[in-house]
Amino acid sequence: METTILLLMILCHVIDDFVLQPICLSNLKQKEWWIRHINGKKYLLYKNDYKMALLIHSMSWSIMILLPIMLLTQTPQILLVIAFMVNTFIHYQIDDMKANKEQINLIIDQGAHLLQIIFTWIALVAMFII
Repeated sequence: METTILLLMILCHVIDDFVLQPICLSNLKQKEWWIRHINGKKYLLYKNDYKMALLIHSMSWSIMILLPIMLLTQTPQILLVIAFMVNTFIHYQIDDMKANKEQINLIIDQGAHLLQIIFTWIALVAMFII
């Protein structure tokens, strides 16, 4: 069952990052998109909107990877809330490093997300089995 949960978490990651994330959200997470499409004084109003797009995607991703744990285990809700907040924060930072700071590429981005999943799985599932 534990391995099934891990595999489902990875599947949910792939679904959220590549299937459910529309191109428009992928674009909106990029500060450069806003600079290209919103000119002049209007840009000041929207200059930080990319952060909201990053947050929305990060929250969606965190919920998706936690779904198998929520549905198939008896993990206490407080641990799920903490895992949600931690994963949202980390996912946001990783995606910002790729989309805006251009410090990492897609391979590192995806590797970091897989590490997030493994650490979350260990903390919420595997740790309670041992």
